[in-house]
Amino acid sequence: MNQPRSNVATAERIPRRQAPDFEESDAGMLASISEDGFLNVALNDSNQYGPHAMIMLLGIFASITGVVLLLLMAIT
Repeated sequence: MNQPRSNVATAERIPRRQAPDFEESDAGMLASISEDGFLNVALNDSNQYGPHAMIMLLGIFASITGVVLLLLMAIT
C-alpha cells in the first residue's frame, strides 16, 4: 500500500511545524550570530544560522561537562 511520492507530504502522521520567523542576514555566519546575539540565535532561531549556533552551544556545553568530569576524576 505504497503511496505515490506526491502524496507523501500530505499523508504524514506527524505534521511538520511551521518554520520560525527569522530575519535573513547577508553577513557571514559568525557576523550574523554575533549581530543577533548568540543565545538568541541558538535558542530562538532569530536568523538562518540557528542550527549552526545550536551546534556551537552543544560543543560548549560538552566541553564544560568534560572539564568538570576530568576535574572530579582528578580530585578523587
